[in-house]
Amino acid sequence: MTISYPLAMPASGVVAITLMQRDVIGSGTSPFTLSTQVQRHPGQAWEADITLRPMFRDDAEEWIAFLSSLDGRFGTFLLRDGISGRPRGTWAGTPLVDGAHASLANVLAIKGLTVGATVKKGDFLQLGSGVTSRLHKIRNNATADGAGKLSVDIWPSVREALAGDEAIVTTNAVGTFRLAANTRRWDIDRGSVFDGFQFSAVEAL
Repeated sequence: MTISYPLAMPASGVVAITLMQRDVIGSGTSPFTLSTQVQRHPGQAWEADITLRPMFRDDAEEWIAFLSSLDGRFGTFLLRDGISGRPRGTWAGTPLVDGAHASLANVLAIKGLTVGATVKKGDFLQLGSGVTSRLHKIRNNATADGAGKLSVDIWPSVREALAGDEAIVTTNAVGTFRLAANTRRWDIDRGSVFDGFQFSAVEAL
């Protein structure tokens, strides 16, 4: 059977996910005045560490097959944080991208909401699907106006240019990731318990 990416992670077994936000910022400090110059570059990306619980073989082999099928850093998979699948805001209506957006835009205009619908800082949203599923974090509260529109500041910035009218996923939003390394490892103890499952991932860009 041909493996098709991105893969879905097995349904159970994750006990902890550490999400990290990486920005590319250059800085330099004068050795004479100690004044600092800071330059923000466009690079932004999610990183993650995933830890699995100890498990017996039947469950462990599901994870081993998943990790094996990624072929190291070649394949991709879909990841969400597992806790924030349901947004804090109401998001009432059918949210769509409002108008064209250039890549690297960090303000997203949204339409199609019910008047008075709310968006809360910390909510996740997903743009795109499949190999271009993009996970974004909202950084401000907003309320839909009389036309059902609002704007939100997002991190990371928009990956691919948007033409407008793209669907926005607000529940169980995911992003496309790949393994951070080509090596996978686990332990098997004398009680036939598989343990030591931990792997790191980076956003697939």
